[in-house]
Amino acid sequence: MSTMTKKSAALALGVRVTVRTGSGHAAPERGEIVADYGRAADLVADDLGRDWAPVRRWAVALDDGRLVFADDADLDLDTASTAARASS
Repeated sequence: MSTMTKKSAALALGVRVTVRTGSGHAAPERGEIVADYGRAADLVADDLGRDWAPVRRWAVALDDGRLVFADDADLDLDTASTAARASS
């Protein structure tokens, strides 16, 4: 079962986020959360019997058009985008 943190409570559909890829080589990418697979991720957990292609909680549409999947730990709220929208 997933643990709820203050950050994960703020993550939801339509929220702007910065995604870290985990490779350590790519710069963080900005995008918007478009799907929440939290329930499915909790149901599957580690029961797949493999360590490749793990289930991720969030689908994020990046600003460059790509779709990526990430967990809470891979995401940060995109405060720059939120501040820009609030001031316009």
